[in-house]
Amino acid sequence: MAGIFAALGIGAALLAAWPALRAGSSGAPGRFLLAGAIASFVIGIGGGGYLLLGHPELAERTLAAPSADDVPALVAALVRRMRQRPTDLTGWTLLGRGYLTLGDPGQAAIAFRHAAEIAPAQQKPGLLSAYGEALTLGAGTVTPEAEAAFEAALAGNPEDQAARFYLGQAYADRHQTAKALALWQGLLAEAPANAPWRAALIARMAMLQSQTGSAPDVSAMVAGLAVRLKTNPDDLDGWERLMRAYSVLNRKREARSALTDARSTMKGNPKALAALNAEADSLGIEK
Repeated sequence: MAGIFAALGIGAALLAAWPALRAGSSGAPGRFLLAGAIASFVIGIGGGGYLLLGHPELAERTLAAPSADDVPALVAALVRRMRQRPTDLTGWTLLGRGYLTLGDPGQAAIAFRHAAEIAPAQQKPGLLSAYGEALTLGAGTVTPEAEAAFEAALAGNPEDQAARFYLGQAYADRHQTAKALALWQGLLAEAPANAPWRAALIARMAMLQSQTGSAPDVSAMVAGLAVRLKTNPDDLDGWERLMRAYSVLNRKREARSALTDARSTMKGNPKALAALNAEADSLGIEK
């Protein structure tokens, strides 16, 4: 039985993360924001939840039959299960992600709403954010109901990335440019260098500012990168980008300072030091 539940846990995590990962070519960067959190939630709680809540032998009998790649069958099995276990938080969460995988954000929103209603306080923000995201994907815009869900999510967790992204879009749609950019600037400053939605966010910010007749605030973006490198100094690509950005802005002193800080951080990594020196040479930064 342990093997079956391990397989279900992994399959459930993939089911949870796939809708977000699949969006990489669809221009919906917000869907990336929840993938890691939901997958981790499912792996950490999903398998244990089914073992601890009620009758694990029923879970084995109900969910073991469909193959791991038969998402419609898995979703159908979950639907049957939830009719008998309406307070199963893990089940509602998985069902929401399953419906997103099937391209049915309307049903996903219903599942996430149920999950948020029964979730303990610490888990409500993420589920409210997922609920708002499903509503947004279904409508093609941030609806008032979705906006309320995102605001409630931020009230519980001010760092929720998806809620900040979509609320910024709601502000942008209402031409509240300053509010949208303030929210997005903070989000961009915290974005990992390899975040798949980072470039799309920058593009949206630039587009929004171009509509007001102003140029993108490159200095603010560079400042955000510098702040992020203070907490994540092992990011070689980030240091190289910061050096390039300062050079483009003709801020040679800051470029040299960034090179010095990067060398100090990478002093035990010969390959990284060589890359930094090569970048400095190409940019004409004095060593």
